[in-house]
This record gives sequence, structure tokens and C-alpha cells, in this order.
Amino acid sequence: MVTVTEHYFSRTPSTPDRPRSLTVDLAGRSVEVTTSSGVFSPTRLDIGTQALLGELPAPAGGNLLDLGCGWGPLSLHAALEARDAGTDLTVWALDVNERALDLTRANAESLGLTGIRPVFAEDVPADLGFDMIWSNPPIRVGKDVLHGLLETWLPRLNPGGSAWLVVAKKLGADSLLTWMRDMLGEGWDVRREANSKGFRILVVERLG
Repeated sequence: MVTVTEHYFSRTPSTPDRPRSLTVDLAGRSVEVTTSSGVFSPTRLDIGTQALLGELPAPAGGNLLDLGCGWGPLSLHAALEARDAGTDLTVWALDVNERALDLTRANAESLGLTGIRPVFAEDVPADLGFDMIWSNPPIRVGKDVLHGLLETWLPRLNPGGSAWLVVAKKLGADSLLTWMRDMLGEGWDVRREANSKGFRILVVERLG
């Protein structure tokens, strides 16, 4: 059996590449995207991401990090909203999975979205700060890996910037909220913003 980690948290998935087309609702419209095996939620827009999309504010411009982009639903949503509003936004679609990055790149190109940059962590400029971070984080990879990701990227929010995360209540959303508060300390507002379909929407704001 291939583990969840091997499925979508490895650089090169071991499962064969089996592309498929999906029609999903993003930024108030139906769009056609391509997914594949070996990435997170290849057969549908997963429920957690749907819950997060229902709560996200419109991106105000600048740099947005999609942490664990998968085939790109959050990145595509952000870029579509920015294009509709005439907002100058760069979306850094970050993943460890090269197939996920290829899919995000292809989906952005098919929708005519030029502001999405699919990247590995090492491709992100070391001095770059983010105005927003959006993420359906990979909870099932374990606390050590998850905490390492959040310790790396949350502190790179610019003053006044915010991170929006979705975590299932049954997978430890409340304990993760407490951990983030303790990890970040003073100068941050860490809160539960909403509940939806068994998920918590968590917000981390760097106070200006």
C-alpha cells in the first residue's frame, strides 16, 4: 500500500501519472482544471478547501503564499479574484510535489493567469515577505513536519498580513491553534475565525 505521505508529500510521486479533467467552482464561476494521481484530492475539490474558500477575504495585492498548493485550487481562486478586481497580485504556489507544481502551472496557463509562480521552497527568495498565506495544510504528515512548515512560513508574514488555514476539528484544529499561539508569542493575533462542515478556519495575523 502507498501511504498518504508517499502519495502527495514526496518530491516525485511513485504512483503513475493519470491526468483527469474536473469542473470546479472558483472565484464565483465554474472552471475546468486538470488533476492527477499522486497529488492531494485528485478527484474533487476537497471539503476542507471548499470550507476555506467560503471564508477567505479578497486578496488585496502584493505577495500571497499558497502553502501546499496541490493542483492549485487556492492559487487559481486568488489569481482569478485578483484579475477580476484589477489587483496586482503575485501568488507563490508552493509544494514539495513536482507533479502538483506541474498541474498548478498547467491550470494557470489554461485559465490565462500569469501571476502564479509554482515553486519549491528553495525557489522562494529568502528576503520575500507575504501579505497573505492561504493553506489547507498537510495535517496527516505528522506534527513534526507540520510544525516545521508553520515555523518556517508564518513568521514571513509582513506586518498587517494574515494567514488563513483550514483544519478538521477531529484532526486537532484546536490544539494546533494553541500551539501556534505559543510558538508565535506577542505581536500576533491567532484565532478561530469560523466553523464549517467539521472544519475550523484559523487566522494568524501579524500585528502592525
